[in-house]
Amino acid sequence: MKKIKLPERYVFPAVFTDYGPRKEIAVEFPDLGVATSGTDDADALNSARELLGVTMLGLEEDGERIPSPSKLSKLRLKKGETTALIDVFMPTLRLAHETKAVNRTVTLPAWLNAAALERGVNFSQVLQKALKELI
Repeated sequence: MKKIKLPERYVFPAVFTDYGPRKEIAVEFPDLGVATSGTDDADALNSARELLGVTMLGLEEDGERIPSPSKLSKLRLKKGETTALIDVFMPTLRLAHETKAVNRTVTLPAWLNAAALERGVNFSQVLQKALKELI
């Protein structure tokens, strides 16, 4: 079976609705039928990008058809709505959902290795935890 090459990046228009002070900003992707919100502009943008990523990943994994994005000029807006193009870089998301493990060689001082072995430290768990906190 021929493997389909998936795009590295998706770009879809989103409609932002600001409901005023102390209320969340709604974000809707009209082409995808999904929505989210954020407490301010930056939070709404981050929520939109995250939602677009998980939505596209889900469509890919389920083998569903990816709709074509609408042109910004074709969207009909109501009062208080604005639009923006939201993009998501998929290779990072796809790898984050992979369960395949990879081997890494690390170098550490002999005394630290000995102390860790004495205490039964699981090196993989410690490294994974530290990397997740760092990223």
